[in-house]
Amino acid sequence: MVKKHRSLTLSAALGTALLLAGCPSPWPRPSPPSNPGAIPPQAPPPAPVPAPLPPAAPRPQAPPRENHLSPATRSLVAQAHRLLAHGDIDGASSTLDRALRIEPSNPLLWIELGRVRLTEGDAHQAEVCARKALALASGDHAAQAQAGLVLADALRAQGRNPEAQEVESRAYMH
Repeated sequence: MVKKHRSLTLSAALGTALLLAGCPSPWPRPSPPSNPGAIPPQAPPPAPVPAPLPPAAPRPQAPPRENHLSPATRSLVAQAHRLLAHGDIDGASSTLDRALRIEPSNPLLWIELGRVRLTEGDAHQAEVCARKALALASGDHAAQAQAGLVLADALRAQGRNPEAQEVESRAYMH
């Protein structure tokens, strides 16, 4: 019996030593009251669980874009048309070159220049202009269709009829 008492005393002494050493104990320690008359603080309410997000709405498609000529380039294109009507192809070409210096990324000007190049008999340059117009006309279905027609005519003028037919059958040829 003495042995059991000694082991219990040792256990108690070891437990006390651990407690005093700051080791965590399995029992919670009571905290001293900070303000004897105060209401003890309550635990904060649990954070609300966020509602699941609704499925993402499909992104609206951008409305079709329309390219327009500025007043200055519109005037130059009209002048180029008058020069062409009088047979001055070189004058029409240089007038459109001036318009392109004003608005180099306007596909409508590249289409006009491609038509002039076809009139000059330079189908290769007409093809280059039409492809440039197609690249710039993304989203503008009317400009894409016009550029496609110029491209098809330029390909046909080079004897590349199968390619011309393929261009005409593409979606932008409404």
